[in-house]
Amino acid sequence: MKSTAYYDQNADALIDQYGALNADDVHRAWAATHLPKEPGFACDIGAGSGRDANWLAEKGWEVVAVEPSAMRNKAAATTHPRVTWLNDALPGLNALRALGRRFDLILLSAVWMHVAPKDRERAFRILSELLNPSGLLVITLRKGEDEHENAARGFHPSSADELIGYANQRAVAFKGRTEADDLVRSHVRWEALVFEMPDDGTGSLPLLRHVIVNDNKSSTYKLGLLRVLVRIAESAPGIVITRTDDYVDIPFGVVGLYWIKQYRRLVDRGVPQLPGKKTGYGWAKGAFYQLMKEISPSDLRLGASFDADRGEVVTRAIADACRNIKAMPARYITYPGSPDQPVFECDMKTVRRPRKHVVLSKRYLAKFGRFRIQGSLWQTLGQYACWLDPVIVREWSQMMTGWGVADARNQGSSALDWQEGTRDTKIAIERAEALRDDGFDLTCVWSASRIRSSFQIDHCFPWARWYNNDLWNLLPTKVNINRSKLDKLPSSLAMSDARTHIIDWWSEAWEHSAQSERFFMEAGYSLPGLSGHRPSLDEIYQATLHQRARLKQDQQLVEWSAPRRG
Repeated sequence: MKSTAYYDQNADALIDQYGALNADDVHRAWAATHLPKEPGFACDIGAGSGRDANWLAEKGWEVVAVEPSAMRNKAAATTHPRVTWLNDALPGLNALRALGRRFDLILLSAVWMHVAPKDRERAFRILSELLNPSGLLVITLRKGEDEHENAARGFHPSSADELIGYANQRAVAFKGRTEADDLVRSHVRWEALVFEMPDDGTGSLPLLRHVIVNDNKSSTYKLGLLRVLVRIAESAPGIVITRTDDYVDIPFGVVGLYWIKQYRRLVDRGVPQLPGKKTGYGWAKGAFYQLMKEISPSDLRLGASFDADRGEVVTRAIADACRNIKAMPARYITYPGSPDQPVFECDMKTVRRPRKHVVLSKRYLAKFGRFRIQGSLWQTLGQYACWLDPVIVREWSQMMTGWGVADARNQGSSALDWQEGTRDTKIAIERAEALRDDGFDLTCVWSASRIRSSFQIDHCFPWARWYNNDLWNLLPTKVNINRSKLDKLPSSLAMSDARTHIIDWWSEAWEHSAQSERFFMEAGYSLPGLSGHRPSLDEIYQATLHQRARLKQDQQLVEWSAPRRG
């Protein structure tokens, strides 16, 4: 991708220059024929001044604006509420891919000439993998040379034939091309190429359907592992250790942890997990049963801390689960027609007995080894989690019923409920009361009005739709406001209006409190794009916007508009 030096040094002038042109005029040629009438989810790569991202947002699109230069911060200050900015660049788009999303429209306007020829095939492949079925990829190519600009901005020659060739390799349909004059320079013209992902672009769904429905199963372990991975991909995208173009690695320990969370109720109720007289719980040893007695499901969360004694119990229980996962489902879940080619790779390591307290952090869970998943499969697990989970549970329940086990018929359904604890706002209520007693002006984040009497704690992203009790997700609200919001997702405008009050609450309640480490750790694991460093509160807020859009897209949630302020 381009060096950002020129764009960093000339950010103000370029923003004025780009902003002086009307986006409707710039994109009229291709948009008139190809821009969908119904808005969806778009990504503007090389967004620059934000002109095109705002243009799409005004038409109703939810837009991720990707820009690596200093123009990003300046443009974000006046952006449309439906635009969320991201610091990233071609060819890798690592931060964008980490969001776990696909798009109905990807726009590269005056960007492709910045991509070095050696990187273009990879860049096009990554772009195609970010498209939804029927999604459009629009790339504009500059025609007309300017040696001064080429040197200053790092332009490379490009051609339509090159792009069409990449599309053919990826089975992406070429829909057409248009040409238009540059609105300022007489020696420059622009050629827009439009590509479409075929309707049958189902990603990894056929593979998952094969494992869930068709694959031979002697126990529930294959379904159990898939469900665990679905839950991790949906709820903890920040747990990824490394990401390449083809694979993601997650800590093996987090797979073992979620395995324990999933099976503990089934073990407690004695519901068999294989046909015959055996229960199928040979992996559940002394540490697991001690854990069941001493540690609640809500304490088995990412970021939880245990003293040395309980930490040893948790460590041994996770290790036992990982050994079983490696020996059984990870070994026998294979590609259709390739019984010797496992879908998942896992490398298990021995974890020493802890000498001090244990925190269920990414670093600790990685001590158990690494679990490797194909990148496109990880994307599918997270994007379609709300649809995959009930399919897995239904197949699981039918398996147990087919074995003729009475307990399975009577208890299997409720025993398969995922144990994430219950909706819990106690810690946030106590913190809000303590702050108010100390003189802090407690404010309803959604109405911006001071809370003088009773209040409630709202799950910003509703518990009924996304099981998450993280501290960042718990916000003080007035009672009537919370009742009006119920289980709806806050709109992009509601989030934009509440930004200052959300960040102020996080700062006062958690940033420098005894819960600070928990706050930042939870945000880093459950929100996309924050892994690898301690984020600022503004970065956490930006990550919530990405997660909001992801929930809206994946679950088609009803949006809630906050009451008008003032």
